[in-house]
Amino acid sequence: MSKPNMNRRNLLKAAAAGAVAAPLAMTSTSALATTNLRMQTYWGREASDVFSSFGEDVRTASKGSLRVRHFTGSSLVPDAEMFQAVSRGTIDMCQGYAGYWPGQLDIAGIESGLPGAWTNHDEAQYVYRTKGLIDLVREAYAEHNVHYLGPIMGGPFDLLTKQPVNSLDDLKNMRIRATPAIARILQQFDIPTVFLPGSELYVGLSTGTIDGVIYAGTNEYVGMKLFEVANHYTSIGMVYPGYCDQILVNMDVWKKMTDEERKVIELAYEKHSAHMHTWMVSGSIDAGATGHFVMNSLPPEDSARLRKAAEVIWEDEAAKSDRNKKAIDILKEAAKATGRA
Repeated sequence: MSKPNMNRRNLLKAAAAGAVAAPLAMTSTSALATTNLRMQTYWGREASDVFSSFGEDVRTASKGSLRVRHFTGSSLVPDAEMFQAVSRGTIDMCQGYAGYWPGQLDIAGIESGLPGAWTNHDEAQYVYRTKGLIDLVREAYAEHNVHYLGPIMGGPFDLLTKQPVNSLDDLKNMRIRATPAIARILQQFDIPTVFLPGSELYVGLSTGTIDGVIYAGTNEYVGMKLFEVANHYTSIGMVYPGYCDQILVNMDVWKKMTDEERKVIELAYEKHSAHMHTWMVSGSIDAGATGHFVMNSLPPEDSARLRKAAEVIWEDEAAKSDRNKKAIDILKEAAKATGRA
């Protein structure tokens, strides 16, 4: 799997964060009663500093009229139910992963990062921002009383197992935790899969419920201490960034905000998105050098087989709705523009 040039990437991300921080600091709102926003994420304490920065930006820029209270994974509702909880107003906001709710939103599988959809961060942003995938995703969430702020690009999305893996065949005797989209690919190779939310992975690995996970990169695996129960890390080479989070806001809450408050949230999201992506990618590079993992990669031919197997998922996703067909057309056009098709 190709990795980004982190020196250049960190400089770009730092510049982007600074560009957002400047207008954020200048934003002001009228004196209003404080609105407290309960925001859950599937992340645990490993990401607390990142979310604290987001909350502080919102509080400072709104001059206290908005306050975000962050809750870790499954604190208020199960992680897989966050979308519906935001829709109903049970919680005000969430940072989630649409792979948790593929049966509830037609475009969820595409939004969360289909295998082969992009090969680097800039290409992912091109698909979302320039080609208009963000508009289709926002339209879909709005139908469920949810405002979609935008994507948060993850980092590596690789395999962590209790035993070494040198080929796809090695996985046929293991039970792998995977999201529904990835599970459909692995099942084409007779690899058993099961789904567990992130908050249950440590227990699942330690008790033998699962033998491995495809969840994130070394940064997250260190933060969640998964290396204590599984330390064989294998790059699988399907997609990079390997997954896509998002921030969702209850639509009724969003509409009650003033224009200034909505701008505060939007600017804070942009800064948070850049911050979190850099934290995930840079952290994975550092975590990979800790000695906690036995590092490996699938043979290139096996990675190619995985990407080829993903093509059926693209077509299945396109068949779900006219909106999904438009989204898949965007991915196909981007693949052609970048020479991948």
